[in-house]
Amino acid sequence: MDIYKRRKEYEDLGIDASSVLKDPIAQFKIWYTDAQEARIPEPDAAVIASINEEEFPSSRFVLVRKVDNEGFVFFTNYRSDKATSFSLSPKVSLTFGWLPLHRQVRVHGLVEVATAAESDEYFEQRPRGHQIGAWASPQGQIIPDRQTLVERYRKITERFGDGPIPRPDHWGGYRIWPTMVEFWQGRPDRLHDRLRYVRDNSGWLIERLAP
Repeated sequence: MDIYKRRKEYEDLGIDASSVLKDPIAQFKIWYTDAQEARIPEPDAAVIASINEEEFPSSRFVLVRKVDNEGFVFFTNYRSDKATSFSLSPKVSLTFGWLPLHRQVRVHGLVEVATAAESDEYFEQRPRGHQIGAWASPQGQIIPDRQTLVERYRKITERFGDGPIPRPDHWGGYRIWPTMVEFWQGRPDRLHDRLRYVRDNSGWLIERLAP
């Protein structure tokens, strides 16, 4: 399989420091909207990477559910492997890949637990089945078979009946406070555009990087 022979020309239209917004979060929202309008599947999916207990880089996809002036928020199990890695080091990276648009956004930042109010607000609007799943799944732990998970789900469903399902203490949000955001736009002849925002004492410094 000669993958190396595959070629794809990229856009003529690029990005420059003079054409982007001064705040990377505001610029991110523009690109995110472009991804939505292009009907890219799961535009909020991103790879988050951290360092695990064995000092290996560990990465996985998460769904970023909130972006505001303070950063990027996603939700997960606080007993998961990634949560363990966050307790070892708050330094993480987040990567969005909107490949049909030949765009990538990389984020470096510090991760912290989101507020209980943010987690409660998001949990309350989740589909009921997802709420039950948050209670039923011992995320990342070894289980003997799928039936074990199904049985846990059944018991949780019976436990709460038709009543409201509260957010479990072991489930909630994390916020990534960005210290660096890089926007990558594919260009012809592999002369891609890369603009890097670096946080400094006065705000954000925008730098152009060679591809």
